[in-house]
Order: sequence, then structure tokens, then C-alpha cells
Amino acid sequence: MNTSRQLALFTALSTLLLSACSGNYTFNSNLDGEAIDEYFKPAAVVLYKDGERPKGAFEIVGLVEGESCQETEAGVPANIADARTEARKKAVELGANGLIVKKCLLTEQKTNTCYTQAFCVGQAIKTEITE
Repeated sequence: MNTSRQLALFTALSTLLLSACSGNYTFNSNLDGEAIDEYFKPAAVVLYKDGERPKGAFEIVGLVEGESCQETEAGVPANIADARTEARKKAVELGANGLIVKKCLLTEQKTNTCYTQAFCVGQAIKTEITE
């Protein structure tokens, strides 16, 4: 097969494939916009840990706690990060934009419901937003 014939065949096949890809397609997703918003809520809360404090004035909105639980023996072990995230979610629900973590604890003692557990307790706070 000569080069010009190969080029013509390649061009014809490329055109056919590209035209098959064009059209009026719609995209439907099973993702729920509210679920996505809920997932990113903790990001709105600034985390203060290891003795850190906000630089400006703040108001204590309430005390919050978060928990992480390893529910099955083969499950993901409980961890402090997940417990902090749960506490941040609760802080958002109180209208806070900050969380001063007071204490986190990881225990590997099995209970009736968890193989391992992590807890975090902190103060949900409102700070002045400065930019």
C-alpha cells in the first residue's frame, strides 16, 4: 500500500471516529449537590491545636466533640484526624468558623461497638474574619 493511500485511509478513519464522538449528549450524575456541600463543610472551620490560639478576638460558641470508631475487626482503625473532622462538622452546625482542640485521645480497648476509638473535644469559636 502506498503512502498516499495509507494517509487517505487514516484520514477517513479519523474523521469517522471523530464524527461518531460528536453529538448532543447530556451528563447525568448520581452525585447530590447537598451531599457535596456537606462533605466540604469542615473546611470552613479553622483548626487550632497544640496550644494555638486565634490572633484576634473570638467568641466561644460551645463545646463540641468528635468520634472515630473501628466498627469491625477488619475495618479501618479509628484515628484522630477523623475525630477532629467530626468535631469540625459539629462546630459548623453551631455557626462557628474555628475550633480550638482541647484534647484528643486514641484508645485501642475494644468496647461493645468499637474495636478502636478516637475522641476529640474542643471549643467551637467565632473569630473576626480578616483578609
